[in-house]
Amino acid sequence: METVSENACFGGVQGVYKHASEACNCDMTFGLFLPEEAKDGPVPVLWYLSGLTCTHENAMTKAGAQGWAAEQGIALVFPDTSPRGDGVADEDSFDMGQGAGFYVNATQDPWAKHFRMWDYVGEELPALVASEFAIDASRQGITGHSMGGHGALTLAMGLPGRYRSVSAFAPICHPTASDWGRKQLGGYLGDDEAVWAAHDATLLMREAGFDGPILTDTGTKDQFFKLLNTHNFAHAAAERGQQANLRLQPGYDHSYFFVSTFMEDHVSFHAEALYAG
Repeated sequence: METVSENACFGGVQGVYKHASEACNCDMTFGLFLPEEAKDGPVPVLWYLSGLTCTHENAMTKAGAQGWAAEQGIALVFPDTSPRGDGVADEDSFDMGQGAGFYVNATQDPWAKHFRMWDYVGEELPALVASEFAIDASRQGITGHSMGGHGALTLAMGLPGRYRSVSAFAPICHPTASDWGRKQLGGYLGDDEAVWAAHDATLLMREAGFDGPILTDTGTKDQFFKLLNTHNFAHAAAERGQQANLRLQPGYDHSYFFVSTFMEDHVSFHAEALYAG
């Protein structure tokens, strides 16, 4: 693992690191904020998954999460959104290829060689971070924005027992029924829509739900509101009796101005779960 940079931040350290990924078959870069408490021993960790076109850097520099995480004594991990490099498949559109991994393990060419973001975020990177840094792997929460909100919800429900809490900002909630989903799931996973179900938060909610609290925020002026299918996820949660706080925030859009506005709420929400018991 290579240290790209480390900067003092709210009494802790904001680092950026690069490593050779077996899951993605290429070098991957991630950001990690460690609060001051990590000097004395392992701390809980909150994963932040970013959206389409983003790298590890977007939320790290725009979401304003480090100050709130420092206040709560929580580490933050900012993975990249896809494999990258000259030998990694890509296409010109913003919503497929590099920057648009959708947090799935691709099975279709040309994506299958590198695009294994489910394994990377769910298995490989957590193991690496826990082995190299003062992270308490028994206390993990996960959050994300847009495509990353989709990833957070599906990983939380798809890996039961892994995360104590899950939240999301403007998540893609029902990708099998959205233009933000059908193209990517078909391209990465093939035409069998039964395979897609494991990566659809609404379908997972109907089938299994989440053994813990859920928080989501979506702006009423989100320019992509119709693509998110927030109402379908809310209906599924209500039908299941899921413990969840699914909020619509009047006047907010899809931007990081929205994310940073409600970041304190989300970090506090996770802190309560991560420090419970």
